[in-house]
Amino acid sequence: MRRLLTIEHFDLSYQALDININNLKNKNKMSRFSEVQDLVNSLEGDFEKFYDKGNQAAGTRVRKGMQELKNLAQDIRVDVQNKKNA
Repeated sequence: MRRLLTIEHFDLSYQALDININNLKNKNKMSRFSEVQDLVNSLEGDFEKFYDKGNQAAGTRVRKGMQELKNLAQDIRVDVQNKKNA
């Protein structure tokens, strides 16, 4: 059995989508900061393994994580600059 969708269904779907997009925009403001915190916290164990125990593989993970942190920081800097100049 096929179910016909009416304009009201599409209107409600659009409204729900619009609300979700607005919620994502509001969450995005502090989520970037949370991303930085989460990334730094996730590297703690590898820092200890590398510096305290000499685990070379942990050093590779630290370098990779620090590169991700650098890229994330650059993205945030660009976003802040764009908003500042807007």
